[in-house]
Amino acid sequence: MIASGVNRVDVNRLGEIDAGQLAKADADFVRQQTGFTIGGVPPVGHTQPLDTFIDADLLAYDHLWAAAGTPHAVFQLTPDNLVRITGGQVEEFKQI
Repeated sequence: MIASGVNRVDVNRLGEIDAGQLAKADADFVRQQTGFTIGGVPPVGHTQPLDTFIDADLLAYDHLWAAAGTPHAVFQLTPDNLVRITGGQVEEFKQI
């Protein structure tokens, strides 16, 4: 899930979209599933395929900044590129 920094995620809505069981991931789980530590998980390059859901509000920006593999590095991309490189599904899942 990739969400706009100003939005809070509605976990009930995200659960409806994903039709799976949601739980907060701990640091070990994140590292095991992505190969990266929390705070530096990029949108691509994970050790295994992950379903990606993209906050529709991100499409309103000209440019986005994403983690680049460490908590100390970011890279710039457009919303269209984010959707393309992740194969992500754009959805509305912010808390209202």
